[in-house]
Amino acid sequence: MTQPFHLPHFYMPYPARLNPHVDEARAHSTAWAREMGMLEGSGIWEQSDLDAHDYGLLCAYTHPDCDGPALSLITDWYVWVFFFDDHFLDMFKRTQDRAAGKAHLDRLPLFMPLDLTADVPEPENPVEAGLADLWARTVPAMSADWRRRFAVATEHLLNESMWELSNINEGRIANPVEYIEMRRKVGGAPWSAGLVEYATAEVPAAVAGSRPLRVLMETFSDAVHLRNDLFSYQREVEDEGENSNGVLVLETFFGCTTQEAADTVNDILTSRLHQFEHTAFTEVPPLTVEKGLTPDETAAVAAYAKGLQDWQSGGHEWHMRSSRYMNKGARPTSPWRTPTGLGTSAVDVRALLAEAGAERMRAYTHVPHQKVGPARIPDILMPFELRLNPDLEGSRARLLPWARRMGILSEGVWDEDKLTASDLALCAAGLNPDGSPEALDLGTHWLAFGTYGDDYYPLVFGHRRDLAGAKLSTERLTACMRVDSEPPLAPANAMERSLTDLWRRTTAEMTVEQRRTLKAAVCVMLESWLWELSNQLQHRVPDPVDYLEMRRATFGSDLTLSLCRMGHGPAVPAEVYRSGPVRSLENAAIDYACLLNDVFSYQKEIEYEGELHNSILVVQTFFGCDYPAALGVVNDLMTRRMQQFQHVVTHELPVLYEDFALPQKAREGMRDYVVSLQNWMSGILNWHREVDRYKADHLARRAHGFLPDRAPAVPMLR
Repeated sequence: MTQPFHLPHFYMPYPARLNPHVDEARAHSTAWAREMGMLEGSGIWEQSDLDAHDYGLLCAYTHPDCDGPALSLITDWYVWVFFFDDHFLDMFKRTQDRAAGKAHLDRLPLFMPLDLTADVPEPENPVEAGLADLWARTVPAMSADWRRRFAVATEHLLNESMWELSNINEGRIANPVEYIEMRRKVGGAPWSAGLVEYATAEVPAAVAGSRPLRVLMETFSDAVHLRNDLFSYQREVEDEGENSNGVLVLETFFGCTTQEAADTVNDILTSRLHQFEHTAFTEVPPLTVEKGLTPDETAAVAAYAKGLQDWQSGGHEWHMRSSRYMNKGARPTSPWRTPTGLGTSAVDVRALLAEAGAERMRAYTHVPHQKVGPARIPDILMPFELRLNPDLEGSRARLLPWARRMGILSEGVWDEDKLTASDLALCAAGLNPDGSPEALDLGTHWLAFGTYGDDYYPLVFGHRRDLAGAKLSTERLTACMRVDSEPPLAPANAMERSLTDLWRRTTAEMTVEQRRTLKAAVCVMLESWLWELSNQLQHRVPDPVDYLEMRRATFGSDLTLSLCRMGHGPAVPAEVYRSGPVRSLENAAIDYACLLNDVFSYQKEIEYEGELHNSILVVQTFFGCDYPAALGVVNDLMTRRMQQFQHVVTHELPVLYEDFALPQKAREGMRDYVVSLQNWMSGILNWHREVDRYKADHLARRAHGFLPDRAPAVPMLR
């Protein structure tokens, strides 16, 4: 069969190594699969299928240093997960039997109890039998924290198969952002990362949830999945009728050829590997110091990172060899293997280094403060009606005295003219059209705090290259939000004063758990400003995927969503908010708003502020295209995210309501929440269109990168 495209030249500088216990793992996994009922008689696999796929070789390449028993156990896990995938395909995807597929998935978590003494049901099929056996053999050696994380990753891997099945039923191909998010869960690489911990060293709980460790896992996941998409395109798309493949997603989004889409997927794969390396070298070492890890704990983090690296190179080598995948004509990645002949290896090394260096360096070559002219505003899709709070004028009048009391207008960053140009009451009036005057003022003041801070950090700390001062400021702001009865920190500047005031007014009637949730949301925003500063100091345009995910945080999206949810009471269960469809709904709305802001703020950020964090610039840098072309890509993505929002509301939420058997009151609460997100998007678009903050004449008059005449007041914590 003719291959649909030529495989690209993959970036893989680490040599693959083979675990010497490979034959032991092969023999053990074959006997185990037969014992679990996965081979003859299963209707899914025969012995020849297992031999051809050679999961023992996969695990020996991806876990080169563990001992024989550990390798055999890990190989059994991979036999199980691939059997699950093929079983689900044959039993439920090919038949498009969603009800039976859900019933099958609902039982599987019962075989992963966190309490090792808990009873599990009697297995009814090879998938259940394999999971019960593997869980019992694996988790006694790991901590409770690892068990919880690995169980969640396994459930995501299993449950998101329903998302794939739903897309097949609808004939729907995901947009690129949705696809990468869902592929992490469906593809199982976060699950694989958990087994890397088993094979190498467990990540300390103190850092397991941190941004650097999360990025290591996510970049590892994205690279593994995108590589698999390239090798499996022919089998999945042409043979099985799958539409969850990155090459197909980009073909559809860009309207390009299969070869062009494959090359772009490889470019994204390379960028994710570069991001992995960047994070490992620049973010992980400071984290281990900040968290006070012991030498053994620090060594465990390093071993885990190396284990993820080994998985990348080993997984690539297996794809090159396995009969499961399209690998004809694939070029070796090692510079030491081709070409052959006297004097030719050095030539290939130079070519490889030049290519890799050029790709890596493009993120550092942007010339700041280029004249780009007024921001070009395309036709923007907005299907929802704008409504404004009737007390808009009152809130405008009340914002100015509050800002003066807080000191926001007396630190050299904002004055009354800048506050007026931002017209934050207009934004709040669109976001909360039905709220009381008190609620409208609270929303306006939160927006003032967030917008002021977003201007303050790069202007005050960025221009001074004072990352240490920014971290201290963030530490103090965090301390302004007391969850329990501790006395609040005595505020020393406008940001601390305004946050203390907002916290008191917002949390007066909250439970401790609600306060904890809100504090976490604010902290996500504060810490994301440090990420922006770090990139600013390195003069680095972010990786596209990392940018979009962090943009949600820098925009204050978690804070906004927390405030939105609080208006709908306890009728909506927390597990509904945590569900895949609701997170998909929220992320689509958030990305729409973030990209919208980048469109309107392009001239302000690129020409006047020398900013690096704008999606249009990120697209220009990654694709090497001009402003109009990048704007077109961003607007297309905005449109697709809005369409996804509508799709989730129309097709996925009704199914979710049935799955959770939600009572009428909870369904009404969710409908109100959807309306609040619609108000959020329409209100934000209206605000950007109306305010002076992003308009060329205002920028020409005011946006000249002036610096405050004094350093910020940020005393040490006592």
